[in-house]
Amino acid sequence: MATHSSNYDSSFDKVLHKRSDLHILRKIWHISTGSLALFLFLRSTESSFYWGMVGITIAVTGFIIDVCRNRYPAMNNVVLRVAGPLMRRSERDGWSGLPFYALGAGLSLFFFNRDIATLSIMYLVFSDPLSSFFGVLYGKDKILPNKSLQGAVAGFFTCYLITLFYIMNTSTLGFHILVFSIIGGVIGAASELISAFNIDDNLTIPVLSGLGLTILNHFVTVFP
Repeated sequence: MATHSSNYDSSFDKVLHKRSDLHILRKIWHISTGSLALFLFLRSTESSFYWGMVGITIAVTGFIIDVCRNRYPAMNNVVLRVAGPLMRRSERDGWSGLPFYALGAGLSLFFFNRDIATLSIMYLVFSDPLSSFFGVLYGKDKILPNKSLQGAVAGFFTCYLITLFYIMNTSTLGFHILVFSIIGGVIGAASELISAFNIDDNLTIPVLSGLGLTILNHFVTVFP
């Protein structure tokens, strides 16, 4: 949704980050807001369908704001002034990550088993920023555009540990839990790598992870 560069004040370039930057503030925001949403969801008595609709509503609102700010330069400058430190340069006159983040979480809650949806959103909240962190700092071996072996390994171990500890608190211990967790780690890491093909990983991680875990659960049953 790129527009002419006059759609924003170029002075904001100094606070907007490149995708290859470490961008710690964005990662903190990503983890903290996602953790808060997970906490509210897990403590709530409302259904997954309800929370899925909340996520989709936030996503639609975010897309509308993106369309409006890219049509009206004054509005775009206000958004950049407020949220610029959290944004990337690619988002200044295009889609931001927020609506994809909310849409991915909402679709997972809408379509998948509650436990599987929770895991897929945990992958998004924690694995995505940690994969990026290790990929930026140590990613010397590129396996896909903007994706490194080091970042993928970090993503795998994050998803594996999340899955293992989550299942240990919800299911009877057994070898099948280890198998499920290892394959879950692979699914989570792979869903993040898909974003190398110009698909926002805020969407691919929860949706593809949820789909993969649902199929996996059919063969290695952990969640009834």
